[in-house]
Amino acid sequence: MSASEQRQEEGARGVRLNKFIAAAGIASRRGAEALIRQGAVLLNGQPVRSLATLVDPARDRVRVHGKLIKQLEHKVSLVLNKPKGYICTRRDELDRPTVLDLVPSKPRLFPVGRLDYDAGGVLILTNDGDLAHTLLHPRHGVPRVYLVKVRGEPTAAELLRMTTGLPLADGRRVQAEVRVEARRAKHVWLRMKLHEGRHGQIKEMCQRIGHPALKLKRISFGPFTAAGLEPGAWRRISEGELAKLRGAGRLAAAPQA
Repeated sequence: MSASEQRQEEGARGVRLNKFIAAAGIASRRGAEALIRQGAVLLNGQPVRSLATLVDPARDRVRVHGKLIKQLEHKVSLVLNKPKGYICTRRDELDRPTVLDLVPSKPRLFPVGRLDYDAGGVLILTNDGDLAHTLLHPRHGVPRVYLVKVRGEPTAAELLRMTTGLPLADGRRVQAEVRVEARRAKHVWLRMKLHEGRHGQIKEMCQRIGHPALKLKRISFGPFTAAGLEPGAWRRISEGELAKLRGAGRLAAAPQA
């Protein structure tokens, strides 16, 4: 059965539970999967833990942490120029400011791809689960580009290790397109391009070659940049930017508010 036929069959029987939760703006698809596994989701009053569960949005009642959720009529997506000193979660046990303090409180948005407390740059916030899935899933390989200030100056051999692949502490082998962007007396700025990334990956890669990261800024995520935005400022994602993702075959057509 082709992917198209599978989608048609799924549509006839219902929609996957994680997709339904993501479309309601509760979390990304991966975040929704975590909620399901944790037992935080009730379907018609019964806890459900199977990621293959299908729901009928017109008939079924889904609750997350006891709260009834409904599908959103409009999808909203923003680009935020994240400043340092903000975390990419809804709440923080240390009561530090979060990126959600910088954007409108309604509709409820969630950040796509984390940036550390001490890092800044392009951050996407959305209630569009399909967009979040497209940006994050390794299958789509959406590029993300960073400027990284590192201590000292890596040799050509050290940069080659990052390009060809470095083993990380968890056993994964990762790589990035790397070039020197600027040289200073005691440090250099690297331009690093990743097509798949995990939290803390760039810092660990730099540490592995003996040149710790001192500063980090994401300058693009797919077609999205923070050009013209001061730190802490945001803008709505344009239809033209979404069209670039659709043109690359990564994102299905969907209206944005």
